[in-house]
Amino acid sequence: MRQLQTNDFLPLEVPVGVSGRHIHLCEEDFAALFGPGHELTVYRELGQPGEFAARETVTLVGPRGVLENVRILGPVRAHTQVEVAMTDSFRLGLKPPVRESGDHDGTPGIAVVGPAGAINLPRGVILAARHLHIEEELARSLHLHYDQLVQVWVPGIRGMILNNVVIRSGRLELHLDTDEANAALLSSGDKVKILRP
Repeated sequence: MRQLQTNDFLPLEVPVGVSGRHIHLCEEDFAALFGPGHELTVYRELGQPGEFAARETVTLVGPRGVLENVRILGPVRAHTQVEVAMTDSFRLGLKPPVRESGDHDGTPGIAVVGPAGAINLPRGVILAARHLHIEEELARSLHLHYDQLVQVWVPGIRGMILNNVVIRSGRLELHLDTDEANAALLSSGDKVKILRP
């Protein structure tokens, strides 16, 4: 295989955001887990505008195991969704598919336990599809469009090309789960490049 050249890449560096296991909750499920009137409290702001990691956590109970202290990401959403890495799914005893956020058809469910109650989520556990957030104006200038699939080049001793990276709106950042990041020796803040489509 030939060596990649400078003109093989789009002219920008993309910061990486590594996403650990977490849950997004709808208002009804949040109230069932934490009690009526409780509100999410901000632990730290995230890279995407308006999003934050909450102080509140829950426990996930799968057919074969348990994951404690799973962080809630806010704000609340229209539908509850659990995002785990493949190694987490082994521990839980689940086989979630790779999906874009919000695509829950055919996904497994799980029990979720909070300080005030528990819910049996009928579906919504996914391995999040790797995706690249980019501002609309920047995407247009690079001839990229939302929902487009691109390849991302990872430098370094565990360098690789990531295929099937979907373009989504937001502040410039590549989102990978912990398994993907660990395989490439990537940490949040590291830089990668987009190969020209």
